[in-house]
Amino acid sequence: QVQLVESGGGLVQAGGSLRLSCAASGGTFSSYVMGWFRQAPGKEREFVAAFTWSGFSTYYADSVRGRFTISRDNAKNTVYLQMNSLKPEDTAVYYCAGRLGKRIGGAYDYDYWGQGTQVTVSS
Repeated sequence: QVQLVESGGGLVQAGGSLRLSCAASGGTFSSYVMGWFRQAPGKEREFVAAFTWSGFSTYYADSVRGRFTISRDNAKNTVYLQMNSLKPEDTAVYYCAGRLGKRIGGAYDYDYWGQGTQVTVSS
């Protein structure tokens, strides 16, 4: 049973930083794509960042490129999202997600999801 558990969300002021963590267990993730998505109230879940575990090719949404960094710890099967220069528009529930394959895809292509962690950025 693949399980993804996010942590690290919270309340920060605009311009601040947070680091989200996603602990992955129950599978061998070398052939997976791992990513972060977010969903604000009343809005569709949107892509934030992702990588291919093997080779670590990274991809970012235009809205976060240059501010957010996705990374991993192979030994701990943990995915991180470092978020800097946060804006009120970044306020959302952030989800860790995984899929077997090579393509980044969108939210509908991912099979495994964490429970989400709330990020709130005040102005």
